[in-house]
Amino acid sequence: MSSRLVGVGVGPGDPELVTVKGVGALRAAEVVVVPVMAVADGTDGGEPGRAEATVLHYVSAEKVVRVVFALNERSDRTRREAAWDAAGERVAALLRGHGSVAFATIGDPNVYSTFTYLAQTVAELVPGLVVETVPGITAMQDLAARSGAVLTEGTEPLTLVPVTAGSRVLKEALGGPGTVVAYKFGRQAREVAEALRESGRLEGAVWGSALGLAEESIRPAGELDGAPLPYLSTLIAPARREGGRGGKL
Repeated sequence: MSSRLVGVGVGPGDPELVTVKGVGALRAAEVVVVPVMAVADGTDGGEPGRAEATVLHYVSAEKVVRVVFALNERSDRTRREAAWDAAGERVAALLRGHGSVAFATIGDPNVYSTFTYLAQTVAELVPGLVVETVPGITAMQDLAARSGAVLTEGTEPLTLVPVTAGSRVLKEALGGPGTVVAYKFGRQAREVAEALRESGRLEGAVWGSALGLAEESIRPAGELDGAPLPYLSTLIAPARREGGRGGKL
């Protein structure tokens, strides 16, 4: 029988936001892999990541296997590629010993997820591999629900931007007509605040981090003072809306 690798989105951190299908996939898999960030010596540092903490609400610790990824490596492509290769080899070995492996990822496995790279790597190592994904609730959906920010109405477009691509990409998006969501902007909070002010999109914008966790923070973007924020911060800058209810239908 073919080996089966399933990417399971476990949401932004609140364990209650894992879907019923996601819980079923985690429990059905023989092994659940969780990504952890490598520390200076290349190990996982011993601390559970957000995906692992969520998974442990639904499966036993004995079933969970940590795999180190260079999640924070952006400057050294060689080191990053080597980390992906090592992670792929580790998961391929697990698949050879177990028929089904689930990979838990925060958010959704098809939205800026490590699972994309892992699946590509493992597919080259395991002939006949079946790759599936189970969608998860994204940070922008959770922040919208917790803050009351409406993501889209009528014919409005929605643009999702990773600020790791540079502030220019964000500024271009903010010049458009629809809602803009920015991910991974914590280290560039000052540039994000400036872009919002320059584009006139500060009013109504909101940012959040650690959604659903004890350290959750949700604040108006107008309170951004340039101080660094958690890396996994999310921003919603709603579309400019005029004409009352249904004005953009």
